[in-house]
Amino acid sequence: MATEGFSRRSDNTETGYLDNKRNRIIGVAVFVIALMLFYTFQLFSLQILEGSAYHKRATLVSQRSTPLLASRGEIYDRNHEAPLATNREAFDLSFVPAAAPRDRIPQLLAKLSQRLHLPYEFLEKKVPPSVYGQFNPIDLLGGVEYATIKSLAEQSEDFPGLQWEQKPVREYHALGSLSSVVGYVGDITEEELQVLYNSGYDRRSIVGKAGLEKQYDFLLRGRDGVKYLTVDATGRNLSGGTPREQPPQTGKSILLTIDRATQTLAEKALGDRIGSVVILKPSTGEVLALVSYPTFDPNAFTTADGPKIFQSLLTDTRYPFLNRAIQATYPPASTFKVIMSAALLGDAVIDPKKQIFCGPEYKLGDRVFKEHDPRGFGWTDMGKGLAQSANVYFYTVGVEYLGIDRISRYARDFGLGSSSGIDLPGELSGQVPDSHWKEKSLHAPWLGGDTANTSIGQGYLQVTPLQMADAMAMVSNGGKIYRPHLLKEVRDPITDAVEETTAPEVIFDSSNPEKIFHPLQEALRGVITGGTPEVVLTTRAVQIAGKTGTGEDGEKGSANHSWFIAYAPYDDPDPEKRVVVVVQVERTNTWEWWAPKAANIIFQGIFAHETYEQALKTLGLPDESHVPPTPAR
Repeated sequence: MATEGFSRRSDNTETGYLDNKRNRIIGVAVFVIALMLFYTFQLFSLQILEGSAYHKRATLVSQRSTPLLASRGEIYDRNHEAPLATNREAFDLSFVPAAAPRDRIPQLLAKLSQRLHLPYEFLEKKVPPSVYGQFNPIDLLGGVEYATIKSLAEQSEDFPGLQWEQKPVREYHALGSLSSVVGYVGDITEEELQVLYNSGYDRRSIVGKAGLEKQYDFLLRGRDGVKYLTVDATGRNLSGGTPREQPPQTGKSILLTIDRATQTLAEKALGDRIGSVVILKPSTGEVLALVSYPTFDPNAFTTADGPKIFQSLLTDTRYPFLNRAIQATYPPASTFKVIMSAALLGDAVIDPKKQIFCGPEYKLGDRVFKEHDPRGFGWTDMGKGLAQSANVYFYTVGVEYLGIDRISRYARDFGLGSSSGIDLPGELSGQVPDSHWKEKSLHAPWLGGDTANTSIGQGYLQVTPLQMADAMAMVSNGGKIYRPHLLKEVRDPITDAVEETTAPEVIFDSSNPEKIFHPLQEALRGVITGGTPEVVLTTRAVQIAGKTGTGEDGEKGSANHSWFIAYAPYDDPDPEKRVVVVVQVERTNTWEWWAPKAANIIFQGIFAHETYEQALKTLGLPDESHVPPTPAR
């Protein structure tokens, strides 16, 4: 019995051992199968479900993107004929050192220096021996002409590793005095990049630096494209075939309000005299010509001597980069008497027919203010005062009837003391003084002598030629000033379809035009027919209304600034036919009263449809466009 009991226990033990072993085997098998299923699912997920995403990520890591620079939009005058600014085909040259045998690189660079007319040391510095095994391209030279690239391509076996890509270069076409209007472009600076980075600019961007190139850079620059290459860790191209690329988009074309023929006429009429000319359509604010002298050639900046030329212009004491029509201020002199007359008429402080005795001087306290004609003008009303530019008449009206606050209010109503908002960078506001301004700026009280000086456009008063053009536009329009502008149309560069036009915009509007402008227009016509410029304004092509000015600048014994502001035709009621002409010649030239002389030629040319040379012949005048160089100040 005992033996049987033992045997049963042994059988049970063995059975339990086998069960446990089988369970362990099943557990291990289940674990292995689960693990295999897990890894199989993970592989399936990585390769099938998420494969495309990981492939894109891997591609991005190994991709190199190269920008494809967009061509800038072209710039035309209002007639949309010959362009003012286009793009010249040029190339950037680069070199991949690892693509050339190491022992041949010095010989290759020597031969390349001869082809490019560059010192060998220049290229050796770009490609030192330490980078001979590099696959990343090294920039060698920009702005290379197509003929040079063609020559290199024809002997490409002699230049292994040499690469080039097209990069358009801005080209300007005989701009002359339009350089200060159109401006120029250049490489973006670190300071500019900090401001413009979020607008899509990068370190290789070309940006407008001045003029309309800067003002409308967002329209002209276009959109850069990009070329994608797949590379290995050393930079070797693994793409094969044609690389994937997103093509660049050319910038918009813009048409200006400028008339090229009128600009050339005004430029030649001003001649080699430091100053400016503004010609605009008063009924719309369109600027037909904007001349500033001296000027510069922006094409010179892209030559090998470009940096040296640019630096010499920066240090030129005649300041050729200064657009004198909008970025320089002067005392308006007797042209300000137009605004004085408007204040007299508008506020009716004195009957314009009232006679004021104008002797050789005006006494105010212990000060004496001289008349420009030592004989005086005798009994004078507003019309005669304007025609003869009688200082004593306007001293009297300004000090005894108007006062500085009324004078400054009318000056601001005519657009002085504030920028016009013309679409050019750097416009100055000028200065319209009053008692509050002097107290705040100079910590001194306003005196009667200050009012006397302001009344004849001197003293603290400062204006730009464009502001005086706006003031004359208000007279021509009978009380309205339209914002002066240079952009006429924006066009698609491919289809040439008009996408945007600039509409006229009123920026100043007189509250009582009927009371002021008709008698003022008559008085300004009287200036031409029986006043100071009568002997100079000899054109018979059109009837002119306007005013001369001779501005002092505070330097004793110096010459004077010469002004002439006018509009024509005086006798035509259609405002669309009128133009305003303002000529300002700086005192740095020998004073020869050139402003009205130049305006005479300009009006003749515009209304007789003549060139500068034809206008001179009609008027019987010699060609005085070239004058001796101005001595350094």
